[in-house]
Amino acid sequence: MGLNCGIVGLPNVGKSTLFNALTQTAAAQAANYPFCTIDPNIGLVDVPDQRLDKLAELAHSAKKINAQLEIVDIAGLVKKASEGEGLGNQFLGHIREVDAILHVLRCFEDDDVTHVEGSINPIRDAEIVETELMLADLDSLQKRKVALEKKHRIDKGPEIGLTLSLVDRAIDSLAKSIPARKITLNDLEEIKLFKELQLLTSKPVLYVCNVSEGEILSGNKFTAQVAELVKKENSRLVVVSAAIEAEIALLDNDNEKHEYLASIGLTEAGLSRMIHEGYQLLDLITFFTAGEKESRAWTIKRGAKAPEAAGVIHTDFQRGFICAETVAYNDYVSLGGELPSKNAGKVRLEGKEYILKDGDIMHFRFNI
Repeated sequence: MGLNCGIVGLPNVGKSTLFNALTQTAAAQAANYPFCTIDPNIGLVDVPDQRLDKLAELAHSAKKINAQLEIVDIAGLVKKASEGEGLGNQFLGHIREVDAILHVLRCFEDDDVTHVEGSINPIRDAEIVETELMLADLDSLQKRKVALEKKHRIDKGPEIGLTLSLVDRAIDSLAKSIPARKITLNDLEEIKLFKELQLLTSKPVLYVCNVSEGEILSGNKFTAQVAELVKKENSRLVVVSAAIEAEIALLDNDNEKHEYLASIGLTEAGLSRMIHEGYQLLDLITFFTAGEKESRAWTIKRGAKAPEAAGVIHTDFQRGFICAETVAYNDYVSLGGELPSKNAGKVRLEGKEYILKDGDIMHFRFNI
C-alpha cells in the first residue's frame, strides 16, 4: 500500500530512540544534541496481529508474513522552522510526504538530556510544532492562490474554481490557528482536491507521550495535560517509554520479551500499541490469505472493494478479477479451517462490489 507514518517532534524528545526500537535497528542515530537526524530514516515495521498466528496454525503454513507500515524518522523541528530555522524547510518537505504524523512529546524529566526550549512542557512543544506546520501551510497556500487566480482568469472550469474556494477556506482556517484537518469537506470531489493541496496540517495526528520507565503504568502530570489536549482535538494518544522499548528491542525472542513486560506490569509493548494506533489513524483494515505455503496479512483502506484488495496482492489479480472466495475470520477459526468452513457453507463467492471487512480471509479467482 505504501502507507507511512512520520515521527515528528522537537529535538531530543526520543524520536530516534523510538524509531530504532520500532525497526529493531540502530539506523537512526540517537544523540543528546539537536539535529543529529538530518536525512529521514525509513523502516518497515510489522503490524502485530495474533489472528495471523492462529491462521498459520490452522492452515499448516510453512511461514507467516505480517502486514507492514512504513515509519519515517524526521529530524526535530524548532521555532521558525517554517522560515528555514534549523534546516526547517528541508524537514517540512519530508513531513509533506507522509500519510500520518506520530507526534512525539517529551513527558519525562532528566537533567542529563537537554531540552531545546529549556524546560519540560509538552503542550507548549505541541503548539510549537503545530504552529510551524500551519505557517508553512499558509505560505504554500498563498503562493498557490496567486497561481490559481491567474489560471482562473483564463480557465473558468469548475475544478479550478472549487480548488480556489478550498484554498480560501484553508487560508481562513489557518489564519485563525485552526489546522487544515479540522476543515469540513462536503463531498468526494472536495476531498480529492483538498488532498492534492498536500497540506501538512491536514494529516491525522497521533500524540506519543514519551515517559520515564517508572511512569509507564501511572503516567504523570505531563501525560494528563496531553490527554486533555487530545480530548479537545478529538485525536489519539499513546503513552510509551522509549527507554523500555529500547530494552525490549535488545531481547532475543518473544518469551524473553513477554517475561520482561510482565516483570514491569505490562501485557503489551508500547510500540505495539503505537503501531496499532497508527494503523487506525490511517483508517486501515487487514485481510488475510492462508494456505500451506504461507499465511499472510494484507493492508487495505477501509471501504475498499474486492478487486482493489486483489490488486494489493498483484495487479494481474485486479485486472482479471472474476470473484473472491471469502470467509470471515471467526467462522474460519471456530470451524477449524478452510475445508470445514466450506462444508458448513461459510465460504462465500463475492463479486466486484463486495466491500471488505476487517479479518476477511480471501482467495481470488482471476483470468487474464
